[in-house]
Order: sequence, then structure tokens, then C-alpha cells
Amino acid sequence: MSQIALLPLFPLNAVLFPGGLLPLRIFEPRYMDMIAECLRLKTTFGVCLIVAGSETGEAAVPHTVGTEARVLAADADSIDEVNIVVVGERRFRLRDHSVDGLQLLSGEVDWLPPIAPRPVPAAQANLIPLLERIVRDLGERIPAPHRFDDAEWVGARYAEVLPISLLARQKLLELDDVISRLEIIQQYLDQRDLLTPPGVA
Repeated sequence: MSQIALLPLFPLNAVLFPGGLLPLRIFEPRYMDMIAECLRLKTTFGVCLIVAGSETGEAAVPHTVGTEARVLAADADSIDEVNIVVVGERRFRLRDHSVDGLQLLSGEVDWLPPIAPRPVPAAQANLIPLLERIVRDLGERIPAPHRFDDAEWVGARYAEVLPISLLARQKLLELDDVISRLEIIQQYLDQRDLLTPPGVA
């Protein structure tokens, strides 16, 4: 039987992956209160890409697959604004959601099964050198540990940094088959001549 949880939701024009970092500027009272509660109780909230609506004002319509977010750092510049950095944890699927009087969304979610580590296949090994360079360039924006031998980690980090549409990023988040995700990313990079052909130093 799947485990059901209730999460406050933050619909965004962004896609958060497990193990990824996302900086956010919080200024709406509903989200200031939500973050304060998460910090006080050491709890999490859910990040979902917006299907319809906007990040401010009335509650937006969220995609049904999102990622649990945990606040790593918070810095209040004023009483009206706080800057936070969150890390992605588990993926979830929304069963249902509701909106309260402050237009804050809450979701009934099923946790999606964690993806077991598996090695990057030899056919996609040429993805690793480019990602190693990207990680060096981005520094702390991609947190350690760096698991270049894990197909899920490699695919997630590429999906975060590639200049692709938010909907394409969402589709990559939803994929359970991490090898298919690598194949899609490899095809994208091959079409742009960004990868060293296999067997070429």
C-alpha cells in the first residue's frame, strides 16, 4: 500500500529534482507563513511546476508530479522578504489538492518509489566528461556528493542545467526509466555537437 502524506505546495515556474538546489525569494504572506512553519517544525513542502496561473495572486494549477523540498538556508533581508535555498528530496504524485482562504495549496500526495542507483551504461559514458566540466564551473550550485557513476544523478543534473523548456524538464522529472532519460539527453547534446563521440579522447 502506498504511503499518503499531506504537504503544503508551492507552485512555481521551475522544476526541482531530487538532490538539486533551488534558490527562492519569498515575499507573499502565505508563503512567508509556510516557510516559517517549515523551519519551526523542521518539515518540508512540495514544489510543482505550474500548469495554469502564476506564482503570485490566486492559487495556480500544479502539475501532478513534483518534488519534496527541504529548506537548507534562510536569510531575511527585511520583515517583508526572505531568501531561501531548498534541496529536492522525494518525488511525489498528487492525489488531490485544496486551496485555503489565503490561496495556499495543500496536496494529498503519494511518494513515488525511490530510484535505485545504477551505473551509467557504456553507451552513455560520453555524457560524464561534459557534466564534470559543468559541475566544476557551477561549483556550489551543484551540491556534493557528485555521483558521476549513478545514472539517475547524472540525468537529473543535466535536466536541471540544459537550456530546455520547463515542460521538457517536467517530462524528464516524471520519467522513472533513468536510462531513457540519459538517452534523451544524449540525443539532445549530440544534435548540438556538444559531446565527444564514444572512443574519441
